[in-house]
Amino acid sequence: MNIEKKIAEMKELVTEMRRCLHRMPEEGFREYSTAEYIRRKLGDFGIEKYDVWMETGTVAVIEGEKPGITAAFRADMDGLPVNEPLCSGFSSKNAGMMHACGHDGHMAGLLGFAKYVMDNRDRLCGKVVLIFQPAEEGPGGAEPFVNGGITEKYGIDKYIGLHIFPEFEQGKIACRPGAMMARNGEVTVSIAGRSAHGAQPQQGRDAVLAAAATVMALNTVVSRSISPLESAVLSFGELKAGTVRNVVAENAVIKGTMRAFSDEVYMTMVKRIEEIAAGTAAAYGCSAETEFNHMYRVVDNEPGLAETVRKAAGEDSFELTPPYMIAEDFSFYQTKADGVFFFLGSRNDEKGFTAPLHSSSFNFDEEILLYGIQTFANILKELKCL
Repeated sequence: MNIEKKIAEMKELVTEMRRCLHRMPEEGFREYSTAEYIRRKLGDFGIEKYDVWMETGTVAVIEGEKPGITAAFRADMDGLPVNEPLCSGFSSKNAGMMHACGHDGHMAGLLGFAKYVMDNRDRLCGKVVLIFQPAEEGPGGAEPFVNGGITEKYGIDKYIGLHIFPEFEQGKIACRPGAMMARNGEVTVSIAGRSAHGAQPQQGRDAVLAAAATVMALNTVVSRSISPLESAVLSFGELKAGTVRNVVAENAVIKGTMRAFSDEVYMTMVKRIEEIAAGTAAAYGCSAETEFNHMYRVVDNEPGLAETVRKAAGEDSFELTPPYMIAEDFSFYQTKADGVFFFLGSRNDEKGFTAPLHSSSFNFDEEILLYGIQTFANILKELKCL
């Protein structure tokens, strides 16, 4: 991908912004210092007016000189509760928090893109909406933005977003039409039994035994209730039960995560989890109550926009990504207007940038942010906005 001179000249600025943001990771909906920094930089680029959403969110509009569509570009803002080793000159200053998922790069890239659009405003047709969104890591900021009417307020026609991704080589742009990232949810199964002395188990109803059998039974949901031509994941990572070794446990709690690439498959999983948990617990004289936290939707790229990303990246830089079971709340924007989400490759074996997302060792070469900015700019050109 050829980088325009104006964008290439922003490398020092974008690097500085990324490192400043990296030093101040904050948890979702508490990104106050981050929001202040973003609003200050927008002002530096000539964007004095912006709307505040949910205290830390910021939405700014750049209006072109000519009519056209309204395209929204989104960056997430929050960090993760990860301890970062002091291995660089710009490590986190907030103990126990780190930008371990690239959101510092997403924000710096969108700020750089804001400057680029302002510098080319005389050629802009339509409007560019810049969305700096809190709480992507949880509990999710996109859904309240959408429910709050962001699409209608700004008349947004297209949503565009990216994520830095170390599974693709530095500078690569990866996308696919249709389902690209999974719908996800959390499941909690609470099992109630009856306690008794461990030496007289016949007098109780063993919640530990029921929980163990329930976990085993629930592992058949994907293999026996979902078509082998579909993809789904159900994983249980937490089981807590009992209080002491010689007492039959009265209660047990199982917690897990579930993911699928379609609403139909996801809801089938919900139904079968409830049925199997209740039936298995009952077989051991216990009862089971199942609760779900339905989180993010499927990231479902509009085919035309996915093709736009391919053209914007160019044949040498584009890769067709496989679908991934990880989730992204960008999906909520896609329920209101056509949207596309793509990966910005960051893997660089030579420089040692190979750690996965959410790792305390995650890092990247800031040069990749120029590729992200250029792709955003090329998307505007493909959409006849520049």
